[in-house]
Formats: sequence, C-alpha cells, structure tokens
Amino acid sequence: MTAAAERLRLVFCGTPQFAVPTLEALPAAGHDVALVVSQPDRPVGREGTMTAPPVKQTALARGLEVTQPEKIRSNAEFRAQLEAIAPDVIVVVAYGRIIPPWMLALPRLGCVNLHASLLPKYRGAAPIQWAIAMGDAYTGNTTMLLEEGLDTGPILLQRTREIAPDETAIELFEDLAEAGAPLVAETLAGLAAGTITPRPQNSEHATFAPLLNREDGRMDFAARAAHELHNRWRGFQRWPGAFTALEGKKLIVHRMAPATELEAANRMASGRSTEEPGRIWVLSGRIFAACAENTWLEFLEVQLEGKRRMTAAEFLRGNPLSVEARFG
Repeated sequence: MTAAAERLRLVFCGTPQFAVPTLEALPAAGHDVALVVSQPDRPVGREGTMTAPPVKQTALARGLEVTQPEKIRSNAEFRAQLEAIAPDVIVVVAYGRIIPPWMLALPRLGCVNLHASLLPKYRGAAPIQWAIAMGDAYTGNTTMLLEEGLDTGPILLQRTREIAPDETAIELFEDLAEAGAPLVAETLAGLAAGTITPRPQNSEHATFAPLLNREDGRMDFAARAAHELHNRWRGFQRWPGAFTALEGKKLIVHRMAPATELEAANRMASGRSTEEPGRIWVLSGRIFAACAENTWLEFLEVQLEGKRRMTAAEFLRGNPLSVEARFG
C-alpha cells in the first residue's frame, strides 16, 4: 500500500480455502480488517468431527476477530455488530450466503465481491467447474459491487487467464484464488481513490453455473463425445468426478483421455471404428469406451465398487471383460 493509498476499515465475509489468499492480502495491503464473518463449524469426515472453515482458521491465526452467525438476514445482534464497526467496505469471497439488503447498504463504498469467472458468464455457485466442463479456453476473476440479484452487480475489474487443455478444477481453483487476492486489493485502492467506474453487466450474455450434484458425474456415452466427457471429468474434480456402471457395479474413472488418431486407426483396422455408445474395446491392456459422434475415450485409472484404485492393465488382469461388455 503506497503512502497515498487510503487505509480502509473492512468486514471480510468468506468461508472456504478459496477465500484465504484474499483475507491474507488485505492486512498486508494496509487495511484494517475489523471483523471476519464465516459460516459455522461443520462436521467433517466419517467421524463427524466439528471443523472450523479455512477462513476462520486463518483469521484466528492472525489475531482477527471472527463471528459465525447461522443466519444473517434477520439477525439483529449481527446487524448491530456491523453497524457499530461502520465499515468502509464489506469484502465478500465465497461466503456461501446471500447478502441481505441492509448489509448491501451499510458500507460507504459498497460490498465488493470476488467472483471466479468473467462475468456475466457463469453466474452462480460453481463457475470454475463449469468453465472447464464446458471446454472453455480461458476464464478469469471479476470484482464487482454486490446487489440483490445473483452475481448481477456492476463490474469493477477483471483479469483473464487461459485454461490449459489438461488442467483440472483443482489446479484452477488454486490459481484463481491466488490471482484474486491482488485483484481485490487493487479494486479497493481504485474505489477509495475514485479511479474505478463500475460498469453494468450485459445480462443478454449471462450464463448460469449451478451448484454441482452427484449425478453431474455420471457419464452419458450416448449424449456426449469423448472430449466432452473428458472436459466434464476435468471440471468435476475433486467432486463429483466421473463414474459409470459395469455389470451392475459403480465404476469410478480416476484418469481418462480422449483416444488419439493412432488408436482410432487401430480400431478402424480391427473393424470397430463405429460402435454403440458405451461399448468397451480392449487393446493390449488398455480400455476404451465408445462415445457419441464415433469418438472413443481411454480409461487410464479406474476403481470398481468395493475395490481399490488401479490402472487399466491391473484392472483387466483381475476383471477380464467379455466382448459384449459395456459401460453404463
């Protein structure tokens, strides 16, 4: 923070690991984080151990005050707490709750949100996952002023980055979280100095990125080509991943890749260049699945229900597949 930059009094709202780099960056930029708001501790793992969210853990480690209200819309005690702080800005990063109107109106510079997409594209809860799942070549971060609509507020700043062909949501999450921290700091400096002009989103170009559910990981070989299934697998890491069925049992596909031209030529030579989607083709310890548009997907690592994770070759040694076997 330069000598001319304004020190702002902030309230920070965030919950998961994605929000941690921004929380760490704000005091480093010279701002006063008067309060950190995070969701309540939740049970984690098979034992149901109550665990604090990453934002709370980070805040406590840095001596910041933390509150974890179960509800915020009609919480008089929480409202009084924020009104007493009188923040210049409320910063919201992956908090997981809708900010009520009274909070939106409270800070003099507004509520600033970091959203991991290039708005208006991918409004909603899972922008990182859907950008990869849809096969996009690039994405980025957006800072915006929150309003009552879902991710509809005016844009402040944006930064773009490419998505590598084999990149997964795990890697993209980490990168966008780190890249978002300086973008928020730059946004706050610009708002305080009056050098940023909010610009409205073009809602005609908006797309929605809904929260993922388990069924999003189910592989539909008849409806999707190999590259589409591969993109969805990349986007849906760590959860819900990609799975299908084999002889009545769930088969998780931990690693996969669209078949290359060489492999397609081998299939053509064997008379199996076109197949019913879901049909299995085995070649030299390798497993291929027929997909839509006469494409093929190679399963590199799999895990059959009740078994350990293994390579395709290992799987075939213990599970020989008949010529009539199929996935789905």
